[in-house]
Amino acid sequence: MKTAFGDECMSKTQIKEWYKQFKDGRTSVDSNPRFGRPLTTKTPDNIERVRFAINEDRRLTVRELECDLGIPKTSVCKILTENLQMVRVCAKFIPKLLTVQQKNLRLEIAQDNLEMVNNDKNLLKKIITGDESWVYGYDPETKRQSSQWKLSSEPRPKKARQSRSNVKSLLIVFFYYYGVVHHEYAPRGQTINKEYYLEVLKRLRDAIRRKRHQLWSSGDWLLHHDNAPAHASNLVQQYLTKHKVIQLRQPPYSPDVAPCDFWLFPRLKMPLKGHRFDDKETVETNTTNALKAIPKNEFQGCFQKWKGRWERILQSNGDYFEGCHQPDDAE
Repeated sequence: MKTAFGDECMSKTQIKEWYKQFKDGRTSVDSNPRFGRPLTTKTPDNIERVRFAINEDRRLTVRELECDLGIPKTSVCKILTENLQMVRVCAKFIPKLLTVQQKNLRLEIAQDNLEMVNNDKNLLKKIITGDESWVYGYDPETKRQSSQWKLSSEPRPKKARQSRSNVKSLLIVFFYYYGVVHHEYAPRGQTINKEYYLEVLKRLRDAIRRKRHQLWSSGDWLLHHDNAPAHASNLVQQYLTKHKVIQLRQPPYSPDVAPCDFWLFPRLKMPLKGHRFDDKETVETNTTNALKAIPKNEFQGCFQKWKGRWERILQSNGDYFEGCHQPDDAE
């Protein structure tokens, strides 16, 4: 039965008791204090108990905290979200759990590179960076690419789980501030060993001589690549030393500060995802077209982001920083 005192149902006996109390001078419609379980378990003591337990083991679930501490599940949730300002998240995938020595090396190299850029405002325009990556005959769309609008009355669209095709080609590309300097595709079955990479560098130098006359004539350019075994081999290093090619240092296990990994390859492969190419030649043709379609200003933006990533390494004390995009298809 609903009453003037609220929406709760009361028996006739309770109603008579209320009228009697008001005749005797009662003026409040609030319930009288009762003994037993308190109205809330969000006491300072319970908040501290939850804080201590969750700091001991961040993987504890709400149900486990309820069982261990004897606090109702709803109260545990409120303490975690409202009082402790915590949210439950999944662990983020990173390339590697860095050691202290590796973090210090990232700090050192980032600091050195930033000092070089600050001392020479044109340095970013002199760096030629490159790497290699697989491009596929079929690469499934990303979750975002496959999203679509639907009416509230319509069922959610479905798609089958798919994998990359076996048709693929190994792209090797070098670019700088104003665009691509050289790209090629490795022959079928060819691995990137030191002998093959040496031949690639020879073709790169020839491309600089033919296409980038200013860099070639001045000799004022730097090469940047990662620390893959073929790149760091003695054979390659001797060749670069012989031709006085200065190299920009790249910290190990750091695709977050390698332009090909954090920008070029994800940018290049995105428009190719979801399309099917039947053979290696078609894959290469479409990849080359996508590479040529990237505007010049995006290359320039990449180098500015690169500088910003060195700065964020310093801010994060050498660790991987929040927001560094690690694409699913980074090689």
